[in-house]
Amino acid sequence: MKKNTISLGGLDLLASAVLLFDADGHIIYVNPAAENLLESSSKTLLNQTLAELFLSNEELAVLFQDALEHVFADKRQDLTLERMGREPLQVHVVVTALDNPDAPVLIELRENLQQLKLDREERLLDQSQANKELIRNLAHEIKNPLGGIRGAAQLLELELPERHLKELGEYTQVIIKEADRLQTLVDRLLAPHRRPHIVGDVNIHEVCERVRSLITSEFPNGLKIRRDYDLSIPEFRGDKEQLIQAVLNIAHNAAQVLATRMKSGDAELILRTRIARQVTLAKVRYRLALDLHIIDNGPGIPPDIRDRIFYPLVSGRDGGSGLGLTLAQTFVQQHMGVIECESRPGYTDFRILIPLP
Repeated sequence: MKKNTISLGGLDLLASAVLLFDADGHIIYVNPAAENLLESSSKTLLNQTLAELFLSNEELAVLFQDALEHVFADKRQDLTLERMGREPLQVHVVVTALDNPDAPVLIELRENLQQLKLDREERLLDQSQANKELIRNLAHEIKNPLGGIRGAAQLLELELPERHLKELGEYTQVIIKEADRLQTLVDRLLAPHRRPHIVGDVNIHEVCERVRSLITSEFPNGLKIRRDYDLSIPEFRGDKEQLIQAVLNIAHNAAQVLATRMKSGDAELILRTRIARQVTLAKVRYRLALDLHIIDNGPGIPPDIRDRIFYPLVSGRDGGSGLGLTLAQTFVQQHMGVIECESRPGYTDFRILIPLP
C-alpha cells in the first residue's frame, strides 16, 4: 500500500507504537515509535506477520482476527509479548478495526509501565531475599574458621623464640589484623539480622535532620545540603534507628562521590519529602506512602553496576565496602517499603517509599 492512500502524518507523531496490517496479516506501516519499541527499522518490520514478530502471539492473533471480521470496533488488553533473543514486552494493546480494505486493522502498543514497575519490584524482593540467605550462610561459614585462624596466630606468636619475635611477629600480627578486619565485615553483614526491630513513632523529618547533622559534621566545607520538606507528613510506626541508618548510608555515599564538586564549592545534596498517593508496593496497594528523595549532583552511578547497586559487596567507589546500600535496602524492606534509583551524570535520585497510616 502506498503511504498516500491513508493519512499517516498524524501517526508518525504519536508517542505510542502503531502498526497497520493488511487483510493477510502483513505489516504495511509502522510509525517511528514502533521502530523504537520493537528495536527494528521499518524496512525490517514491513511485510512481517504477528507470528514472525512475536513468539507468544496467540491472544493477539485472536484479537487481530476478530478486528478483521468486525466483531468489535476496538479492544484493549494487557499482554506480555515474547520476542526471539530480546526482552519480553509488557504492553497495553489497543486493536482497532478500520473501514479501509487496504489497511483493515490497526494495532497500538503502549508500554505497561505499572506492570514493568511491579515486575522490577518483585525481582528486587526476590533478589533481596536471596541476598539475605546468601549473606547469613556465608557469614556463618566464615565466622568459625576465622576465629580459629586468629587464635592459632596468637598461640604461634606466644611460641616464637625471643630472638625471632621481632622478625616473625610481624607476620602473625598481619594474620591477626586481617582476621579482625574480616570479622568486622562479617559482623556488618549479620547486623540487620541480629538486631531486634524496635518499633515506635517515627517523624521522618527528625530522621532527615539527624542525617543532615551527621553529614554536615563530616563534610563541613563545599557541600550544600538543601531541605525540601512537606511538614504535613504524619508520624508512622517504625524503627527510627534503622531508618536513620538507611538514609545515612545513601546520603553518605552521595557525599563521598561529591568530593570533586566539593573542591569547586558547588556540591549539593537535597533531602526532599512528599506524600505519594495510591502506591503499589510489593503487590499491595496503599492509599498513602512516604516519598523520600535523596538527590545529589554527582557523577552518577557507573552504568556497568547500575542494575547491581543493591547487591552485597558491589561498590562504585574505590575503598567502598559495598554494604551501605544493601543494608539500606534491608532496613527499608523491613518497613514494607522499597528503594528506587534514577541516575545520570549530574543527577542521582534515591527514592524511598514507605506506607503511611
